[in-house]
Amino acid sequence: MAGFFQSKEKVVNKVVLLPVSEVFPNPAQPRMEFDEDALRSLADSIQQNGVLQPILVRKLAEHQYELISGERRLRAVRMTEQTHIPAVILEASSRQSAVYAILENIQRKDLNLFEEAAALQALVTEWGVTQEEAAAKLGMAQSTVANKLRLLAFSEEEQQIMLQYQLTERHARALLRLRDDPRKMQAIHYVGKNHLTVRQTESYVERLLQEKPLARRILLVKDIRVFLNTINQAIDTMKSAGIPAETHKTEGEDYIEYLVRIPTTRKKTAP
Repeated sequence: MAGFFQSKEKVVNKVVLLPVSEVFPNPAQPRMEFDEDALRSLADSIQQNGVLQPILVRKLAEHQYELISGERRLRAVRMTEQTHIPAVILEASSRQSAVYAILENIQRKDLNLFEEAAALQALVTEWGVTQEEAAAKLGMAQSTVANKLRLLAFSEEEQQIMLQYQLTERHARALLRLRDDPRKMQAIHYVGKNHLTVRQTESYVERLLQEKPLARRILLVKDIRVFLNTINQAIDTMKSAGIPAETHKTEGEDYIEYLVRIPTTRKKTAP
């Protein structure tokens, strides 16, 4: 990351003690979930040994600093009785701060697969970093970045269920082949509950794709009167043809019953 931030003084390397109350979260922080047990363990370590690595911040205003790197350390310090935290102040724009925070989190592997995908999406859409640039900074192939971004095709509900089952990125990529298949959610549950390996998941998805679902016509009708008009037209047609069809309609609270009586022989008329 050297050379990413540029200023007259490059980086202010001096470590200073900042009041914890003056350090504010980075709005671009991509990680949404933090392990409380791990934070408590880190807090205990900080209580005994102090903060071994300073956090990185940028100055917003007098007595106001925005966190760039060190979210876990800051949270852990707040769990202790310590009021100050060692920090290095960098001179950086809001864009540089956001990009650095996102890249640092991705590189530390602190994100789940969907948080990582969302972080990459933020780099590309919000901060103007191309896929090629993101791949270069992260030491990834561009195709790897593209595949990670594809994971965002899953709905939030699907993502949460996959995380609950602790499915991996490779599981997710296999399930992506189902695209808009109505069986996708069912497939996610099946893979998770049966603890399928990635290879088993790929084979399972392949079998689903090979199946030919029964052709079904789904009629979306906004008004039930469309059906009733069709029935009435059929009755009128029969009467026009000389068939004395009789109808009786009964309406209930949650149904409409239509009785149609069609004689099998015509009544003879007098000469």
